[in-house]
Amino acid sequence: MRHALLDVAPLRQSAPFRRLWLGQTLSRLGSQMTLVAVMFQVWQTTNSTVWTGAVGLAQAVPLIGLGLFAGTVVDRVDRRKFYLITTTGQFGCACVLALQGILGHFPTPAVLLLVAVQSCFTAGGGPVSRTFIPRLLPEQQRAAGLALNRISFQGAMLTGPVLGGLTLGGLGVGGCYLIDALTFAAAFHGAFGLPRMSPGADQARPGLRGVADGLAFLVRTPVIRGALLTDLATTVLSMPISLFPQVNAERFGNDPRTLGLFLAAVAAGGVIASLFAGSFTRRSRPGLVMLGGSATWGAALALFGLSADPWAGLAFLVLAGAADTVSVVSRSTLVQLHTPDELLGRVGAAEQIVGQAGPDLGNLRGGLVADATSGTAALVSGGLLCIGAVALVGMTTPGLRWFSAPSLRGAAAG
Repeated sequence: MRHALLDVAPLRQSAPFRRLWLGQTLSRLGSQMTLVAVMFQVWQTTNSTVWTGAVGLAQAVPLIGLGLFAGTVVDRVDRRKFYLITTTGQFGCACVLALQGILGHFPTPAVLLLVAVQSCFTAGGGPVSRTFIPRLLPEQQRAAGLALNRISFQGAMLTGPVLGGLTLGGLGVGGCYLIDALTFAAAFHGAFGLPRMSPGADQARPGLRGVADGLAFLVRTPVIRGALLTDLATTVLSMPISLFPQVNAERFGNDPRTLGLFLAAVAAGGVIASLFAGSFTRRSRPGLVMLGGSATWGAALALFGLSADPWAGLAFLVLAGAADTVSVVSRSTLVQLHTPDELLGRVGAAEQIVGQAGPDLGNLRGGLVADATSGTAALVSGGLLCIGAVALVGMTTPGLRWFSAPSLRGAAAG
């Protein structure tokens, strides 16, 4: 049982990682509260689903458009300083959001512009934060560190919207934004506690040349290429979130109180898997674990589509959330073990773009298929396509199946 539980050794043994993890955890919680507040504010002022949909667009476009260029900068400069700059930028945007929320009467396009500007800083902060674990933790603890980051993310996804809703009811949108701004105090504490992280001798070339070098590395490295393709297979082919309102109408009588249960079920599964992360982070073949987790995600969503009982359907979503966490942590472990330090920023940016664009495209696919057929057909076909794509990637990328992490063999045996 001890080996199956989440390994917290990185928190005990690395003070910089501990401060960073705590700061990022609180900041992620505040960000989820802000997302709820932005959606609520935009809906209250426009009463339009087009404008609420534009919130996601304001977040996604900067991440996708600037990500690879930001990754090149990460591989050229002191990463601690760059992280401080991006954190300061996000904090400034949070303060302006809080101010406009308190004063009121701020135009909706201006709110979305603030969200987009904050996302520009996130486009740099995401890739640089992915480079810290190899610098702060020994190789045998990287998987455990990634699992700790995952439970931080899933915990924020699970509790942030709830706290955001409660805060909106008591303090309004201004109070919600203000709490997010205050959480940056913890983020700054973690950032200032990092050691200096100067780039190595092989610095990235500037501009498009640096981007091209990063893309070339992804193409010629089968394990990383296969890992990212697997992630795209699970999200583009079977992302179910756009189908949740229809499923809620069919199985829960369109009760708005139950709609949140779908996302909560996925997040709960992720938290459960993270708590027992030792059961898969100590395995010596992270590629095989990743393929198994991705295939289980697809199977769980297909079963969710076929399930006639609503509560059994929620159970399958919990399983899907757990499988997603297993896959994500294992994929990140593979990527970091196969990426040299001088390329971590650009590869981290590619991971971020795949993680952002894949779900958006997957939700679009699900909506289109459901509109042409039915929600059940969209879920089942997506799950089966996911399983087939994962099997294809596994068969054509032997390195994913057979790669054995030397640093994890002893942990697995122990």
